[in-house]
Amino acid sequence: MHLVDILQHLMENRFDAASVILFVVGLAGMVFNRNLFKKVVSMGFMDSAIFLFLTSAGYVEGRMAPIIADPSVPAKMENYISPLPAGLVLTGIVVSVSFTAFGLALTQRLYKKYHSLNIDEIMMRARRSED
Repeated sequence: MHLVDILQHLMENRFDAASVILFVVGLAGMVFNRNLFKKVVSMGFMDSAIFLFLTSAGYVEGRMAPIIADPSVPAKMENYISPLPAGLVLTGIVVSVSFTAFGLALTQRLYKKYHSLNIDEIMMRARRSED
């Protein structure tokens, strides 16, 4: 494959490529950061990547949203996109916001108790307080 072919294929699948890059950035933040706040933000990046992927997978060029404006015109399935990915994304956003709020609240409580956001320090101080 030539570079031009690769770039053309990449531009055709730009949303998929962007979602993969966004997911990898979030995954790297989850693995390499020891800060709990940064881990919660990285999880948000991963959530956004999944939402972008589902949205781009559900979109079909030339089709319309499944909203019937004129009931006298017969509805044909080949004219509309599937509403399932949009429903999954909306449900995922609600779950993601709830999880982020819970994660930030838990992070705040851990900070108040252990005066650190570093997971290693929190674990070390928690073990010391058990003894």
